[in-house]
Amino acid sequence: MKSQTRRVFLKQAGKYTAIGLTGIPLGAAFLNGCAQVEKVAEIGAKIGVDKGIISQKQADSLRKSTKAVARSFEEFTPEQEYYIGRTVGAQILAKYRPYNDQASNYYINQIGQTLALGSKRPATFGGYHFLIQNTNEINALAAPGGLIFVTRGLLRCCPNEDAVAAVLAHEIGHVQHLHGLQAIHKSRVTTALTTIGAESAKTFGDKKVAELTQTFEESIGDITKTLINNGYSRGFEREADQAAITIMQNIGYNPNGLTAMLRKMEQRLKPGGLDFAKTHPTPASRIDEIEEIIGPYVRPRQPTARWRRFQKALGRI
Repeated sequence: MKSQTRRVFLKQAGKYTAIGLTGIPLGAAFLNGCAQVEKVAEIGAKIGVDKGIISQKQADSLRKSTKAVARSFEEFTPEQEYYIGRTVGAQILAKYRPYNDQASNYYINQIGQTLALGSKRPATFGGYHFLIQNTNEINALAAPGGLIFVTRGLLRCCPNEDAVAAVLAHEIGHVQHLHGLQAIHKSRVTTALTTIGAESAKTFGDKKVAELTQTFEESIGDITKTLINNGYSRGFEREADQAAITIMQNIGYNPNGLTAMLRKMEQRLKPGGLDFAKTHPTPASRIDEIEEIIGPYVRPRQPTARWRRFQKALGRI
């Protein structure tokens, strides 16, 4: 949401309080979600007209603008997703430095771009970008908008190209389902609206609006830390695995590559670690769910050309 739009919304919230909503438990109303924001706007506009404080035309304008802003809390434009993703990506890069091997990064981008075409979301505002990170930790992260990061430690869990494709397709699945944005949406709205609710008995001046806008934007930084440290929910991981299977099948990769990667990962993960062991369901539980979809594990066959390019690109990873 643009800063100017946020400012209009916050000023309106204060205006509704000033014209006679102090008897309504606004803190609870705002915490109940954006539908409540529209409800408060409707009541505020009616009271304003009844008391002669605002005209009917002004009331209609307030209803329309508040409805639009409330919707923007629930929906991000592709451009907004792109800039949020860049913020997330910057924090990820502060934690894990890039692996500066041009051939290896080119290889995973070739695979990743191809896989994206087989997804339900083949294009994003800024495009998909894939980057290897120079750490032995076993991890992969998908920022909103299509910025996908995979560590050297995780690539070492990939015995073949189908397994590499599985890792990338899983992360594309997170982007396809907007999992990152859903996590950001929930936290940022709670943070912003809780602040408004706490100040509901006051009339917002420019200073207070500025403070609330700052709080609103700082919440994104808090959420990116949450994504990095806590990972996605089990339900989101299951959706991403299901998406990965479909994407791989659409492109011609063997989805058993996902199981092959998870088997290798299970051998390498350290209990209590800060990587996949902390942020994802256990490999065993994921394997069980995957096999319910594709059947018992069958080792993927590797065409000679595919095996050679895999070895050339990642043989020394």
